[in-house]
Amino acid sequence: MKITTVEFVTSADGLHNCPDGDLPEVALAGRSNVGKSSLFNTLVGRKKLARTSNTPGRTQLINYFLVNGFFHLVDLPGYGFARVPFQVRRQWGKMIEKYLTGRSQLRGLLLLVDIRHKPTAGDKLMLEWLNFNGIPVAVAAVKADKLSRSRALQSLKVIQTELELARDNPPVLFSSVTGQGKEDLWAVIEKWIN
Repeated sequence: MKITTVEFVTSADGLHNCPDGDLPEVALAGRSNVGKSSLFNTLVGRKKLARTSNTPGRTQLINYFLVNGFFHLVDLPGYGFARVPFQVRRQWGKMIEKYLTGRSQLRGLLLLVDIRHKPTAGDKLMLEWLNFNGIPVAVAAVKADKLSRSRALQSLKVIQTELELARDNPPVLFSSVTGQGKEDLWAVIEKWIN
């Protein structure tokens, strides 16, 4: 997809603050500090549109970005470990669940997992929950540049097995450093929003 315009729209602290209208939405989800903001920036070809951080838990709101005036990319807070109080993490969980079940505009979700590790219990739970609720999902195995090609392919097999992904829905190898997988993810997104 050729990106002509990307603009920050709003940060919502709940479903009631999400943008009005019927533009399609694609959300990004994953554990805290997995690289959602980096993936977002790589997808849209902007270096610092979504703020990145080495500190888990930096994204605390539902962040909306309008792409080409046609659809929203939505950066969700991470799940799992984050350097914030437990009560705040619990609030995020409720906020994310309400967003995912309450937005008719949501067309699909990119679930990010770190290729260097087996999927976490949180990753598995999130995927099961998405499947149960009928939300289309594609898995992006991020940080592919951190492994050799052969190790990355071995890790992909582990991720596919651990998450019980269908053969016709394999994880996408992705690197925000090299741009690997960018076109594959755009192909998925375009299918969802068209």
